[in-house]
Formats: sequence, structure tokens, C-alpha cells
Amino acid sequence: MSSPGETELSTQTEFTRQAGVEVPLICGAMYPCSNPELVAAVSAAGGLGIVQPMSMIYAHGHEYRAGLRLIRRVTDRPIGVNIIVEKLVQAYEDRARQWVEVALEEGVRFFVTALGNPRWVVDAVHAAGGHVYHDVTERKWALKALDGGVDGLICVNRRAGGHAGREDPRALVESLADLGKPLICAGGIGSPDDFVGALRLGYAGAQLGTRFIATHECRAHADYKQAIVAAEADDIVLTEKLSGVPVSIINTPYVQKIGTKAGPLARMMLRGRRTKHWMRALYSVQSIWTLKRANLRGAAYQEYFQAGKSVDGIHDIERAGDIVRRFQDALTRASEPTRAATPT
Repeated sequence: MSSPGETELSTQTEFTRQAGVEVPLICGAMYPCSNPELVAAVSAAGGLGIVQPMSMIYAHGHEYRAGLRLIRRVTDRPIGVNIIVEKLVQAYEDRARQWVEVALEEGVRFFVTALGNPRWVVDAVHAAGGHVYHDVTERKWALKALDGGVDGLICVNRRAGGHAGREDPRALVESLADLGKPLICAGGIGSPDDFVGALRLGYAGAQLGTRFIATHECRAHADYKQAIVAAEADDIVLTEKLSGVPVSIINTPYVQKIGTKAGPLARMMLRGRRTKHWMRALYSVQSIWTLKRANLRGAAYQEYFQAGKSVDGIHDIERAGDIVRRFQDALTRASEPTRAATPT
């Protein structure tokens, strides 16, 4: 039985039913690490691989529809697509709408949105019978996402890589539990025990990013993967130099040399009502270029390696499918006493 205040476990959750997957585990969208082979491997093993269109096209050189079909040649199991809905420039929004349309035409029925109002994605996806989950870091953003009609929430906590939240996993799930939507724990999940622990807290699933970078299918540079394997949680620091807001990265010698704080002009522009959007757009272009070269070329360029505190549970470079199956086995074992105690 679960301890007081903990949720009894099941191998099936509202998330698995909505997504049509066997394992309540998501391979989160990552720029530039979400290559089609990684997405396909996670979905083929029973989890849910998420396509990041910018990564698919600009980091790995696939035409978008062709990349989706490449995944389909590996597996016919469900996949998802990540759409950034923040209004940066009109050209990006137009392209994002095309990505949603093409994905729906190719049979994708699960979408993860972030950084803006997801309503237009929700309307398109619901019309096709699909589901949309939205990234949130705290309750106020969750309420806005629900106003946008989303079906579930990706709860990004302070242990996450990339743009991390401020709250720990327990506090975040407790603050959102009354909203009546499936919640996905994003951040700090590096081992099967972390995975099971998140579901015991009441999450309907977990999203992993860092753990899946250190896999054979991920096309990140070997330097990046080895940095993850070697790192500990205390090696993760926040930098403002990639996007203007704190991003979790490994504290490499390069990062120590250049520092982690944005310059005074950038900070001033990020505080302005109008200029913050210009600055974010400039940062976005810069970070796309920097992360692509750093993460695919390794230490020969710049050691900007995004990672979360889940590095504590990552000790080897593995097959993505083996990770999914090991996590599934851990959940199955942890669920057995609950199932045995449930009347038939």
C-alpha cells in the first residue's frame, strides 16, 4: 500500500489512455537533441516520443513531413509534436500552424504546447480527436492553459533541464491537484526509482529529457553524453546567457569562464514591456545557433550542455528502448501489491 499522502500506483493512467501509450513516460522535446531516431525508439518501446520541429528541420536536416514519415517507418505507435505558441515573429507563427496541420494529416494526435496561449492548437487538435498538454511552472500559468482548453499539464519543476521551474515536484503537484487534469512530472527523473516516486506523488506520468540525451539513438555529440554521465546534481547551474531567462546547464569550464549573467543592456531590455519581446526573439536566434553547434559538435565549439538535476541517476549511455522497458518494469513491480489488494 502507498504511504499516507501518496497515490496508489497503476501501470495505466489518464495520460496513457489519452495518449494511447503503454508506459506513462514521455521523451520531452529538446532542441537540438530530438532527432527522429530517438523519438521513434522511445515510442516503439511503449513510451511517447515528442517531435521538436525546429530540431527535426534545422538541427538534423529533415524536411518536416519526411521526418514524420521516417519515424513511422520505424514504429506505428503514437508520437507527439511540440509547438511553441509564444508570439515572437509572424513568420514563426505561420510556420507553427503549418506544422500542426501537417502533423494532423500524418496521424499525430498528441501535442505539447509551451510559452503562450495554446487555444489555436487546441481548437485544431480537438477537431481531429486529439489531445493537447501545456508546459507550466506554477499555478497561474496552469490556469491560463486551462482557459486555453488543454487536456493536461506538463509540470516543469526546479530540477528540470533547460527552462526549469521554481517549485519542487511535490509542491507543484499539490498546487495543481485540484484542477482535475492529468499532470506530468518534468524534471529530476533519471532513474526508475525517480519515476515511480513521481507517480506516487500523484502525477499521471513523467517527462524525461536529460536521461534520453545519454542514449545511443540520440545524435548529440559524445562529449555532451559523457558530460551528463559524469555530472552530479550540484554541477547543474542556471545561465541567463542563452535565452535571457535562467536555463539549467552543466557547469563546464567554458561556462565558468564566461559567467552566467546576462549583460546590463539585455537585462534592461528584458524588463521593458515592448523591448522584452525583441530581446527574446534575438536570444532565440542566438541560442538556436549556439546550442546546435555546442551540442552536436561538442567541446570543440562551446560547452553549453543543457541538463537537469536528474544527472544524479544517469550512469551509462544506453538504448532508449531499454530505458523505457526498465522504467516500465519498475512501475509494474511497484503496482503489483496495489493490484493484488484491489477486489475483482
